Amino acid sequence: MNNQKGMPKKIIPILVAVALLLTGAHATLAAADAHDDPADTVVVGEETSHAPVGDDGEAHGEEGGHHADISTFLWIAVLLVAAKLSSLIERIGQPAVLGELLMGVFLGNAILLGIPWFEAIRGDAIISFLAEFGVILLLFTIGLESNISEMRRVGKNAFLVAVVGVVAPFVLGTYIVGPWLLPGLSSAAYLFLGAALTATSVGITARVFQDLGKLQTTEAKIVLGAAVFDDVFGLIILAIVSAIATVGAISGGALAVIVGKALVFLIGAIVLGQLFAPRLSWAFSRIHTGVGMKFTLAVTFMFVFAYLAKQFFGLEAIIGAFAAGLVLDPVHFDFFRDAELVEDVKKHTQHADPKIKEQIKKIVAHHSHKHIEDLMQPLVYLLVPLFFVRTGMDVDLRTLAEGSVVLVALVVTLVAFFGKYAAGIFAGDANKHIVGIGMVPRGEVGLIFAAVGRELGVVSGSVFSVIVIMVIITTLMAPPLLTWLLNKPDKQASAVA
Repeated sequence: MNNQKGMPKKIIPILVAVALLLTGAHATLAAADAHDDPADTVVVGEETSHAPVGDDGEAHGEEGGHHADISTFLWIAVLLVAAKLSSLIERIGQPAVLGELLMGVFLGNAILLGIPWFEAIRGDAIISFLAEFGVILLLFTIGLESNISEMRRVGKNAFLVAVVGVVAPFVLGTYIVGPWLLPGLSSAAYLFLGAALTATSVGITARVFQDLGKLQTTEAKIVLGAAVFDDVFGLIILAIVSAIATVGAISGGALAVIVGKALVFLIGAIVLGQLFAPRLSWAFSRIHTGVGMKFTLAVTFMFVFAYLAKQFFGLEAIIGAFAAGLVLDPVHFDFFRDAELVEDVKKHTQHADPKIKEQIKKIVAHHSHKHIEDLMQPLVYLLVPLFFVRTGMDVDLRTLAEGSVVLVALVVTLVAFFGKYAAGIFAGDANKHIVGIGMVPRGEVGLIFAAVGRELGVVSGSVFSVIVIMVIITTLMAPPLLTWLLNKPDKQASAVA
């Protein structure tokens, strides 16, 4: 109780600091704009840039370029602080991604409150690039956390749950709800709406199971296993609908080619990657066995696979990054040194009691296997929040003034909920309600689908807002429902595999 009473006092300094930061950003940019002479403005295409004009009448862009870079640094700081401030939502049991999304919605619509400071972020190419880098990194780390052998072990129930949880929402969104509630849109727009409904955020569900100590239950294993299959199916669907949106209407043969290319890339990347990854790892370790080389090898795989997917297979770069993460098993890094802490523990427990040594060995092995994921975390902390806040900024709340948009969003949310909930029927002897609810939250994956559609120009502002509202509601409703079901005195709900 004392902590709860003291909470507002702890939050007030944070709010004051953020207010000062935002005010400073506004003052800095206002001063910079006042300093620039309108006569020194050089127009290139549709964009306007400020560059000093020399005596020879030529524009020199060095100072203008530096001014833009400095402004970008300031906005990155603002976005990162705003993202961390939004993590206060975790205190009421909601995931941080939801807070980052809502913070983005606020910043993107602050102009409606007479606050125009954040509009410059929308057109900042560097921030847009960093946000795209963030989502590529996110899919790479999801691939690292997934395991191909675990996908085989989870059994047919997880596979069936994933198939139904993808097919049902996709068909309902693309061919029924979309054309019925949003008539007149392109077929590509309906495809992206359906694709966004297929996504499942494994991170949100896993966090609930983890917090309640239920990760070893049958239900948790089915949900987490199905979520891995769900990611693979969803990314294949994303590859297909992205290709259709790019080239327009296609024949059945062309569709088969797209599906074939997606499967060839994913299967080929996994097979060839697992074949060559150990050899490349050995070769890199001959140069140096340090942590820096280990990190370089991992991110090189991520960048190369992202490039190959986009350049040669017409897939999204995030699909290549996900495949790279799947390929890199911890065993591929056995040629490199472990983290310094792990090596110190191994060194100082060589002469310990055999039983204690065995227990410590298991703990150390776990951290050793997670070392690559740990190395990625600083980049994740920096770049992934930029993606979610920047994505939230694309939500135009003015579209909600149209009652039809809100109504469509609510109906789409119902379809998204029941499409996943129905998948729980195929959970076998496990608690079907827990499995069904566990598949409901869309979280970051649904936002990725919507952002790709927006980038390709096939998802309009209203459709984008509908998808984001669906993501917010499903992300909000799933954790409390799942917590309630897991805490029920139901033997079936707590059965341990």
